[in-house]
Amino acid sequence: MAPKHHNTCSTRCSVPILLLTFTLLFLAFFFFIFFYPSPSPSPSSSSSSFVSLNTPQFLQNSIKVYVADLPRSLNYGLLDKYWSSSGSDSRLGTNADRESRPTHLPKGLKFPPFPENPLIKQYSAEYWILGDLMTPQEQRFGSFAKRVLDAEEADVVFVPFFATLSAELQLSMAKGAFRKKVGNEDYERQRQVVDLVKSSEAWRRTGGRDHVFVLTDPVAMWHVRAEIAPAILLVVDFGGWYRLDSKSSNGNSSDMIQHTQVSLLKDIIVPYTHLLPRLHLSENKNRQTLLYFKGAKHRHRGGLVREKLWDLLADEPGVIMEEGFPNATGREQSIKGMRSSEFCLHPAGDTPTSCRLFDAIQSLCIPVIVSDNIELPFEGIIDYSEFSVFVAISDALTPKWLVSYLRGFSEEQKEGFRQKMAQVQPIFQYDNGHPGGIGPIPVDGAVNHIWKKVHQKLPMIKEAIVRDRRKPQGVSIPLRCHCT
Repeated sequence: MAPKHHNTCSTRCSVPILLLTFTLLFLAFFFFIFFYPSPSPSPSSSSSSFVSLNTPQFLQNSIKVYVADLPRSLNYGLLDKYWSSSGSDSRLGTNADRESRPTHLPKGLKFPPFPENPLIKQYSAEYWILGDLMTPQEQRFGSFAKRVLDAEEADVVFVPFFATLSAELQLSMAKGAFRKKVGNEDYERQRQVVDLVKSSEAWRRTGGRDHVFVLTDPVAMWHVRAEIAPAILLVVDFGGWYRLDSKSSNGNSSDMIQHTQVSLLKDIIVPYTHLLPRLHLSENKNRQTLLYFKGAKHRHRGGLVREKLWDLLADEPGVIMEEGFPNATGREQSIKGMRSSEFCLHPAGDTPTSCRLFDAIQSLCIPVIVSDNIELPFEGIIDYSEFSVFVAISDALTPKWLVSYLRGFSEEQKEGFRQKMAQVQPIFQYDNGHPGGIGPIPVDGAVNHIWKKVHQKLPMIKEAIVRDRRKPQGVSIPLRCHCT
């Protein structure tokens, strides 16, 4: 009889157990559906750059930008000043500068064109970023930056000062006064910008940490850098931000103080504006030259390696080393040289990088980057090793090593580099094809990528602002921006 009793109990007990299990599963499902937070895309996620910018999700997760109130004289008014000047830029030569100036520029333009002078044009990011923000909102359907009219609603505050143009105007007209304060119009403009911005409620609220300055020229805002150091700085590299400590180094140029004003944690590396036209992959032709370089042989600081490389490579078969400047004649030579060469040499100059790198990419000439300390735009979004060759300075300066190394790449490898370059060419494009830079920007262009990188910094910026607010009055914390 015991077995029968046991079976009857099992049957009876199984019913409530099943009901309880079903109820628990239903409650778990209900909780998951209604209370579990749906995942949001991380601002630091970095999928393929030239694909992700075309998606609605990318534009939906836009960054809100407030444009600081500065007088026109500090941006487009500087272009009026440039075009009204009858002088030429002595650094280029009279003929080259004259060729870059239009003969009949209409007066009273609200948004004048940016100079074609190559020494200035390579730093034109400030012009295109502001041009996008000045475009009527109904035309800004492809921009990652959403302009807002209240600083309290903004993620960042953009400072519309053409700092590079201001510096270049001073250098071209009175270079001797550049590092002085008296008689230096650039310094007067820098001082005006900083005084106006720092007196605003927006700056006081965050200590300037959410303000964005464009400093693409390594000497832009030279006199006031310490004052704007907490802000987000858009720079082409960190080369102009190091200084030599003569007391500790005894003149040894390799002993450099690490920067305390710029950092990969808060600042953005942006591309130079390329000076050469884009070559499409379908237009690529047979390349006869192995390695090509055009530029100045003699440079300062880290650029001393260029002179040594020149002496090593000048007589090598298949290598062309040309000295020249990016004037009209030099431009045509560079187009021909880069488009007919497999590799384009990119040694450090006065700073670790230059617009030559981006000219090479537009020319589908595989960059050979010889620089142990270089920062590149949009890393984390694109992988430069997929279309560039990186070489240590010590290897490059070994006789015969570089040429032998480059000859070891197969045709298949070189074609793979060029195919990848063709894919990333658009992201280094600033020009939007509209007069005065006012008009819809390319969705996959440089301006959108810059704002995407700023967007990735926001969590850290907001954390720094909160930490600043809880500091006791009178307590100062030294800047610690070193980042590798």
